[in-house]
Amino acid sequence: MKIAFHGAARTVTGSKHLVTLNNGKKFLLDCGMFQGMGPETEPLNRNWGFDPAEVSYVFLSHAHVDHCGLLPKLVKDGFRGTIYATPATIDVIQVLLLDSASIQQQDTYFLNKKRREEGRKLLEPLYTEEDVRNIFQYLKPVHYYQAVQIDKNIVLQLFDVGHIVGSATIFLTLTEDGNTTTLAFSGDVGRYGDPILHSPQTFPQADFIVIESTYGDRLHDRIETYADDLLKNIEHTCLHKKGKLIIPAFSVGRTQELLYALNDLELDGCLPPLDYYVDSPMSIKVTEIVKQHPECFNRSVQKLLRKDLDPFRFEGLHYISDKRDSQALNTDYRPSVIISASGMAEAGRVKHHIANGIENWRNTIMIIGYCEPNSLGARLKEHPDTVGIFGIPHNVKADIVTLNSMSAHADYGDLCQYLSCQDAQEVKRVFIVHGEPEVQVEFKRRLVRKGFLDVTIPELHQEFGIR
Repeated sequence: MKIAFHGAARTVTGSKHLVTLNNGKKFLLDCGMFQGMGPETEPLNRNWGFDPAEVSYVFLSHAHVDHCGLLPKLVKDGFRGTIYATPATIDVIQVLLLDSASIQQQDTYFLNKKRREEGRKLLEPLYTEEDVRNIFQYLKPVHYYQAVQIDKNIVLQLFDVGHIVGSATIFLTLTEDGNTTTLAFSGDVGRYGDPILHSPQTFPQADFIVIESTYGDRLHDRIETYADDLLKNIEHTCLHKKGKLIIPAFSVGRTQELLYALNDLELDGCLPPLDYYVDSPMSIKVTEIVKQHPECFNRSVQKLLRKDLDPFRFEGLHYISDKRDSQALNTDYRPSVIISASGMAEAGRVKHHIANGIENWRNTIMIIGYCEPNSLGARLKEHPDTVGIFGIPHNVKADIVTLNSMSAHADYGDLCQYLSCQDAQEVKRVFIVHGEPEVQVEFKRRLVRKGFLDVTIPELHQEFGIR
């Protein structure tokens, strides 16, 4: 059989790996969208490197756009197979992808205004909301740890990987020509000791492993400190400077972690009496879905639920859905905390909040997760004097703070612990994906020192034989 890497190859976005069995049957591990890669983004998302009509199955690791965001285009371009994921992942992606389609259509509308003035060919969105609804019929839930016979060649198991609600290690037992091969795909690995979710679970011995490497060259701050770090920034910005704390946060995962931390601070009697806004219709919907999947919560949260029925709600919390209410926040100069998507500050309402608040020294913009190097979030992390937003230069007078303790991605310590359930000598090959090139090189050195015999960093569209 063969595996080809059509995304997240020497980059951290567009996760998409195609396995072809000897009998010609093909399946995908993830079907993610490329994000934040500048002019390259559009052509990368429009060119597959394979024929979607030839794919029989998709196995999804989790519901982040860079792992599932091209599913509607896959179906639009001919896929008619089955998409397997955990129930929580299926619930989230139905909301997530409708939001993604809306963004696609809005972005295309604004791009075409300029192209029309220039007499250039108009663009079409990658997909529409109707295209998203077309994928629902192909979604099939699989529960954690359940062994599912997909067909005579494939058995699927999903193991909780603790990254976001419903996230999973994909473990496949592949039988062909009388031989059995096991393949594990990490998706994105969560952190051990996560305040809400289970720690990554062990998985059976694999012949081949495809593993992410987002933070494969560093250690995060201790996860236990993130509520204290959050509180310090609230106090400094809102109480001392009398400004706004603006937090770009992914709708899936990071927003819920923030709300849980703020609720925890209130239970401890430490939360300052301020207005806290979640300005993202998507985040509001996802938070409700997360509440419906307590099976993903760790023991601490399960225990908390006995006395606090909603660990994501607290005094002073306001959910903002209406666009006009969102715009009104920009003319309200009272100290407050604004949590808004997107997490990389590349799109959505948070980009407007940053543009509105970045020239005010009283404000703070707090980056709490990974940002693709070309994204606005990544540029802000470099503490520039000026930054372009919506094509307009802005003087950076607000404080820019990075909170590493809140990362939902494993660091190299977590990744090595995740792989500790494997006998390194029995693994025939490890493929490193979903990371920047220099990070992947460092992570490869670390895995070799751990005893893995063959560690490979694929290039985009590169194909390898595995058996």
